[in-house]
Formats: sequence, structure tokens, C-alpha cells
Amino acid sequence: MAKKPKGSENTTNAQGGEKEPGRLKQMGMVAKIVRQQSPRTIPIAVIVALLIFAVFVGIGIWTGSWILWPLTGLPLAFLVGFIIFTRAAQRVQYQMLEGRMGGGMVILQNMRGNWSVEPGVTANKQMDVVHRVVGRPGVVLVGEGDPGRLRPLIAGEKKRVARVAHDTPIYDVKVGTGEDQVPVAKLQKTLVKLPRNLDKAGTAQLNYRLKALPASTQMPKGPMPKGAKMPKGMRGNQASG
Repeated sequence: MAKKPKGSENTTNAQGGEKEPGRLKQMGMVAKIVRQQSPRTIPIAVIVALLIFAVFVGIGIWTGSWILWPLTGLPLAFLVGFIIFTRAAQRVQYQMLEGRMGGGMVILQNMRGNWSVEPGVTANKQMDVVHRVVGRPGVVLVGEGDPGRLRPLIAGEKKRVARVAHDTPIYDVKVGTGEDQVPVAKLQKTLVKLPRNLDKAGTAQLNYRLKALPASTQMPKGPMPKGAKMPKGMRGNQASG
């Protein structure tokens, strides 16, 4: 029986795909991005955490409970500092995605909860794209691109969806900073605030019917630039619906 060449196992592992970075490495990546984009954030988070801890230490000295109060204050101080950091990281994420084609899609695909996202259900040659989101509100069509060119795209997709959606509400949202547009930073909140018209079973049935629809237009190649991809450590901080 022939022996395996030395190092063949490592080659196989390399071909199997790049290993996902660990949690600490992801946090380090996010911290680096936040430090570059918002240099004051990390020092402020550390100072606030230290002040909270100092208050609890002071209470411990005043009351004579040298162990109880500092032990109570340490996790609270860490939690407050971490919340300040994660909120800043989310703001940086939105700043990086704002104005970039595909930024809305990144936000949609990282939303938590009972949401199903179909990116690029219809598009045109100018790279204007419509994504379809199914959730408790019903169907939400999210457009990215020129508002004028998006109107016929969204109208056509609404007609197509209405064939199987029946009485289910169909909403439309245009991502952008202009009039009647929703900024990337407010896209999640906009969807989450929509009325809940369906239960989980109804959402699943609607999604199944929509999946059976024939494809409209394939997503054009390259609508989302490399830079629009969310850093791995920032994923999972999205609001749930």
C-alpha cells in the first residue's frame, strides 16, 4: 500500500477552504477598523469602564465590603464598555456601507430573526438592483440604485410577486440618502417597524410560494464592490425582527 506523501494532509485541509478566524481574532479585526475610523471610541470605552469600576471600589471601601462591591462592579464596567464599543463598531459599519452599491444587501443578509432574503431578484444593465425580503410584515422589495430607474423594476417585481402573495402586503423601500429613500443605517429599523401581518407559519408558506416563482433577472456581475463586505467581527450585531 503506497504511503501518503508527507504534508498531504495539510494540502487537503488547505483545499477544503480557509478556516474561519476565532472570536478573539474577529474582535481584534473589528477593534482595528474602529480605531482607524473612530480613534476616540476605544479610549472612551476604557475610561468609562474604569470610572464605573472605581465607583464600585469606592463604595466597597466606604462600606467595608472590600470584595463584594468590586466583584459586582467589574462585570458591569466591562459590559458598559463593551456596549459603547459595539455601538461604535455598528456606526463605523454603516459609514463604510453608505453610498456603496450592495450596502443594503449586506445589511439585509445579516439581519436576525424570521427574515428570508433573496438578493438581486431583478436588475437592469445600469446595476440597479431589487432584493426581495420575506418576513412577518409580508414581502418587502428593497431597491438599490437610481430612484427613477428603480420604479419600473419595483413595479414589475410587485406584479410578479402579487401572483402568489394574494392579499399579503407588499412594501417597497429604496436605499439611499435622497428624498423618499432610507439610509443604510436605518434600513433594519425600517423593516422591523413594519406591522406584523403574518405568523411564522404564514411567513413560511409565503416564502415557499415565492421560491416557486421562475427567476426574473439574474444579478449582474459585480454590483457589490469588495469594500462593501461587512467585516466578519461585525456580523451578528443586527436587530432581529
